[in-house]
Amino acid sequence: MTRQIHLGSVAIGGDAPIVIQSMCNTKTTDAEGTLAQIRQLADLGCQVIRVALPAFSAMSSLERICAESPLPVVADIHFDARLALEALSAGAHGIRVNPGNLRDTTAIRQLAQEAARLSRCVRIGVNMGSLSPSAQKRYGMSAEAMVQSALEYLKIFEDAGCQNLKVSLKSSDLRISIEAARRFHAISDWPLHLGITEAGTPMAGTIKSAIGLGVLLLEGIGDTIRVSLTAPPKAEITAAHRILEALGLLPGRPQLVSCPTCGRTRIDLIPIAEAVEAEIDRLMSAGKTIALRKIAVMGCEVNGPGEAADADLGIAGGNGTGTVFKFGKPVQHCPENELLPVLLAEIHAAAKLPIRASKSSGKPW
Repeated sequence: MTRQIHLGSVAIGGDAPIVIQSMCNTKTTDAEGTLAQIRQLADLGCQVIRVALPAFSAMSSLERICAESPLPVVADIHFDARLALEALSAGAHGIRVNPGNLRDTTAIRQLAQEAARLSRCVRIGVNMGSLSPSAQKRYGMSAEAMVQSALEYLKIFEDAGCQNLKVSLKSSDLRISIEAARRFHAISDWPLHLGITEAGTPMAGTIKSAIGLGVLLLEGIGDTIRVSLTAPPKAEITAAHRILEALGLLPGRPQLVSCPTCGRTRIDLIPIAEAVEAEIDRLMSAGKTIALRKIAVMGCEVNGPGEAADADLGIAGGNGTGTVFKFGKPVQHCPENELLPVLLAEIHAAAKLPIRASKSSGKPW
C-alpha cells in the first residue's frame, strides 16, 4: 500500500482507484483551445490533465487554464526550474519535473521549498534521458540507475518537507520500465505514475502499454497511469479505460467479453457487441454506475452460456434467435432483432435508468 497524496481534489495512492491521466496537445498559449480539449477529455473520463509549459510566454494562459479547468492541471516543466516556480504562482495544481535535466541543485531545492509551502503536488520523473550523473556513472543505462536517480531526487524534496510527491520511472523499453517500477515499489511507498514512454501509434502503442501497465497493475504496483500514444489525447483515455476494464480495475464499469466470430455464428454478432460497448461507454461518460461485473456477448451455444457462465448477464446466438442468460442460466429466448434491445434494457436497469418500449415489438427494453 502506497501513501495517499492529493493532486487538487483527486486522491492518488493508498486505497484510491487508479487515476487516469492524459496530456493536451494544444499550445498552452491558446487558453480557449486548451480548455476545450480539457473539457472533452473530462467528459471521456480523464481525471488529471497535463499541459506543456516550454516558455514564460505561456504563463498568463496557464493561469486562466488552471482557474477554469474542470480537472486538476499539472504543468510539464523541463530544463528551467524558474518555469516551475512561476507555474506554482499561476495556480498549477501540480508540476512535473525531471530533476535530471534541471541540473541546478540550488534551483531544485528552491522549487522543493515552494512546493512544500504551497502543499502542491510534484511528480518526479526519471527516464533514460534524465538520470542523475552519479547513478548513471555507477549503474549505467539501467533500471537500477533510474531507481537510484529517483531516490536521490526524492530526498531533496522530502528534506524540504514536501508531502505530495509521486514518481514516474519511464522507458520505451518494456523490460526496463517493468523492472524499475518493481524495484522502486519494493523499497518506497511513494505513489507511482505508470506509463511506457514513446509507446507508439494507436494500436502498437496500446498493445505495448497494455503489456507494461498490465503486468505491474496485476502485481498491485501503480497508482495513476497515462497511455502515451502518437494520437489525439482522447485515444489515450479510451485505451486507458480498456486496459483498466480488462484488469477489473475500473469501478462501476462492467467488463465486456465477446467471442471471436466463426462458422458457428448464426447471428450478426459484431454490431451487437459494438453497440453494447458504445452504450457502456455512453453511460460511463454520463457518470452512471452499472451494477454488473461482467457482460457477455456470445455467438453460439459453445461459448455461451457455458464459457461465460460467470457473467452477470449475457446473450448467446442461435439460428436467427438467441438466449439471454444470467450467471449461466437462461432467462429468456427471443428473435435476433430483440437480442440487443433486451440486453440494453438489462444494462439500463443495472444503471437505474427508466426502461423504454421497443419500437419494433412494443416489448419493454
